[in-house]
Amino acid sequence: MMLIIGLTGNIASGKSTAASIFKKHGAEIIDADLIARQVVEKGKPAWKEIVKVFGKEILNDNGTLNRVKIGELVFKDDQNRILLTKITHPEILKEINKELEEFKRNNCKYVIIEAALIKESGALNKLIDKLIVVTSTKDNQIRRLKERNNYNDEEAELRIGAQIPIKQLTKYADYVISNDSDLNALNDKVNSIWNDLVSITRR
Repeated sequence: MMLIIGLTGNIASGKSTAASIFKKHGAEIIDADLIARQVVEKGKPAWKEIVKVFGKEILNDNGTLNRVKIGELVFKDDQNRILLTKITHPEILKEINKELEEFKRNNCKYVIIEAALIKESGALNKLIDKLIVVTSTKDNQIRRLKERNNYNDEEAELRIGAQIPIKQLTKYADYVISNDSDLNALNDKVNSIWNDLVSITRR
């Protein structure tokens, strides 16, 4: 039995840190954000479609996507965000399924799909057996975004506001991790969930 677990949470909530702790326990991690960057590399189908839809002005001099310009387009305009999602999500899902098949062939027991848009993506949501949501207060999200990405308050607010409200997200969760304390507290919460996941596979 391979247990497929979705790990999600709004921006700067700490889901990547949680994923790294699960990995130490032996879970395989599929990083949807990493895949999202790979599918839009220069020359790939999603890259070609993005350039066709948004124009060459969103490219760097070397032909790669300018993530700052893309961010400005999609976080200030819902229609642009929807367009970008329609282009990238099928390619991301295709790669996630490839990785899942590989893990199945290798008889892996626990696979965690770390992704920001699990509930919003119907196809991705259907893949998972359990859903973990990592939450954090808005003040902590803003602080982390300013420290990590050098965003100002407005840029941080735009990115937080573009995502599904956390209360709506947690309604569907099997487990909720509140990440507003230190790393030790996060470790304890992840360890508790891990023990429960292990017990599920032993039933």
